[in-house]
Amino acid sequence: MPRAAVAALTVVALTACGSGSGSSSDGTVTLSFLMGNDQSTVDTTKALANAFTQANPKIKIKPEVIAGGSEGDNIVKTRLSTGDMADVFWYNPGSLLQALNPGQTMVDLTGDPVLKNVKKDYLPVVTQGGKVYGVPAAAAAGGGILYNRKVYERLGLKPPTTWAEFMANNDKVKAAGVTPVITTFKDTWTSQVMVLADYYNVQAAVPTFAQDYTAGKTKFATTPAAVAGFQHLAEIHAKGYMNKGFGSATNEQGLKMLIEGKGAHYAMLSLTLPPQLASYPQAATDVGFFGIPGNDPAKHGATVWEPPALYIAKTTKHLDEAKKFLAFVASPAGTAAVTKAVPPSGPYRVEGATLPANALQVAKDLQAYLDRRATTPALEFLSPVKGPSLEQITVAVGSGLTQPVDGAAQYDKDVAKQAKQLGLPGWG
Repeated sequence: MPRAAVAALTVVALTACGSGSGSSSDGTVTLSFLMGNDQSTVDTTKALANAFTQANPKIKIKPEVIAGGSEGDNIVKTRLSTGDMADVFWYNPGSLLQALNPGQTMVDLTGDPVLKNVKKDYLPVVTQGGKVYGVPAAAAAGGGILYNRKVYERLGLKPPTTWAEFMANNDKVKAAGVTPVITTFKDTWTSQVMVLADYYNVQAAVPTFAQDYTAGKTKFATTPAAVAGFQHLAEIHAKGYMNKGFGSATNEQGLKMLIEGKGAHYAMLSLTLPPQLASYPQAATDVGFFGIPGNDPAKHGATVWEPPALYIAKTTKHLDEAKKFLAFVASPAGTAAVTKAVPPSGPYRVEGATLPANALQVAKDLQAYLDRRATTPALEFLSPVKGPSLEQITVAVGSGLTQPVDGAAQYDKDVAKQAKQLGLPGWG
């Protein structure tokens, strides 16, 4: 996903401390903190650092901002492998954690009081080899359909619980002269969401899919529930539900269309909404969320993008202070500090943390799914296997250029290359 540039003054504002980590003559300890450069991460970090230092004036937080995306990944891997990592660092949970060799590079938090407030169903995504390494640093996000609630109210529609109901809603939206499904293939990464956010339905149909997929025992193209996401893309195109110029539309334009009611639905992650509030405050109430519908209304649920985590480098010289910081981050006080700075796009994964009364509607909607235990993490949090070409494949399927089953088969080939590079057993 695209990341916003951050002004240097924003970084300096986090702390007045010098560079690096260490201890001063008055007993003050400075923790170095490595993080990505997107605005939400910087704002979250600033809020956490300020609130923690107020409560613990003898511990200062020194930030180090690095590039995002693959460049940032490479920096993190290099710094860990050379023993030059900051005391604490912000990074993804799930499959990407495995590539960091946490058993050799990170502090094992298994059984530590640092984890006492962390939701138990979050722990698997920060666990490798049976050991826990991180705590949630932000709120969860929903992957599914963002929809304009004003359009729904005007047309007398209800959030669907089956794909057939969703398509019926699209027919009514189209008849009313509104774009049924906003599509933004200029930003190719957005084309993946319909497939990736459908994973709840895949797991509901095949509970062992993630394990079998990782082991090379099952494929997308030979699993009907997994092909369904590709079929959804093709069907939306075939029905003419997409906006004109969908191939040149951007994510920013798509969100604007949705908020203004020029489009009714957008397959997207809820975390893209908070940055729009400054320009479109109505997004907080006018946009809702529902999971990609399947075929059984009784099993309707949603796919969750788990929040990034904070980890402690094994090379830290300030372990007690680092643990104290992580315990604060994974506490109701920590989440309250974040909420003041960054409106959460979903619930926090911390016991005792609550959404504010004025929380975004998308966050409230995702909370309802979590309360019903009708969620599953996206596949990338359960398996290290994710092919790099998915967004090109889904653009072709969603544009009517590739048949759904062919797209799924292409993705299987793409995945096989990556699985072999990772040396995973069962892939030949």
